[in-house]
Amino acid sequence: MTHQCDEPVTQMHLKPAMTVGELVNAMGKAGAYNGGSLYHAAEIYEQMLKDKDTTKFFGLAGAMVPAGMGGIVSDLIRDGHIDILVSTGANLTHDIIEAIGCRHFHGTAFCNDIELRHDEINRIYDVYLPNEAFEHFETFMQSVYGELEPGTTVSISGLLRHIGLHLKTGILATAAQKAIPVYCPAIQDSMVGLQYWLFSQTNKVTVDAFADMPALLDTCFATKKAGALLVGGGVPKNFILQSMLMTPNGFDYAIQLTGDRPDLGGLSGATLDEARSWGKITEEAKAVTVYADATITLPVLVAAVMERLSHA
Repeated sequence: MTHQCDEPVTQMHLKPAMTVGELVNAMGKAGAYNGGSLYHAAEIYEQMLKDKDTTKFFGLAGAMVPAGMGGIVSDLIRDGHIDILVSTGANLTHDIIEAIGCRHFHGTAFCNDIELRHDEINRIYDVYLPNEAFEHFETFMQSVYGELEPGTTVSISGLLRHIGLHLKTGILATAAQKAIPVYCPAIQDSMVGLQYWLFSQTNKVTVDAFADMPALLDTCFATKKAGALLVGGGVPKNFILQSMLMTPNGFDYAIQLTGDRPDLGGLSGATLDEARSWGKITEEAKAVTVYADATITLPVLVAAVMERLSHA
């Protein structure tokens, strides 16, 4: 195999009033390491959003809403850039907390957590959330669950849509307004799930964990192309990628933003090339992984691509 040296690295020069798109393009000309990967992610994401035949999946893992990333997801839903959202229950819990008027606060990771416990403050690295927020959350959730019709069966996405219809802002509210399905296959692993368990002790409404599968797989069979933007990994990543396994299709576009390493064998760090071996991603798919903090890469990626689309 002959290797070519025909594309030189271009040294970056920054200038005042440089746009995010211009910065990402300059990173692409430098083209090295994860800066180069972020540029390639922007190229793929732009193509994915412009491709009208593509069903656009979005996976949301990690503690992204407490870090202020929920607004980006909500805006992408609003603007028609997400067709299917798969999230952890934790992100949806924090989305609801923000939507009912409670806030997350700037804190520090260098603190005494026992003192925080005594002060009734919960810590998510350097974000603080007072216990008071969960008291308001419980009141809201029990009220909303109380409006479910006794004796009925509801899917997880139906339950989340029911919640979203009682909110005015945030991810679930926007998804409900736009009729975008939100899947949360591990909803029990969250305060949303714990509050439902509390509700179920005195009420008879069944949540069917498998009821979402027919509509999801019908979409996967019917779609001409599929694309995925994966923030982190975990359950949302696997739930999205495995959705194509039962079909002759695979993902044609895939972008993963993660801080995890691939050599430890965990799903969150696994390369997208590895997914090709399973047939989850097509052999010809345009795919890239950016190994960096998603609170940096997600805003930069989305801002750069939205800038490109505004000039298209």
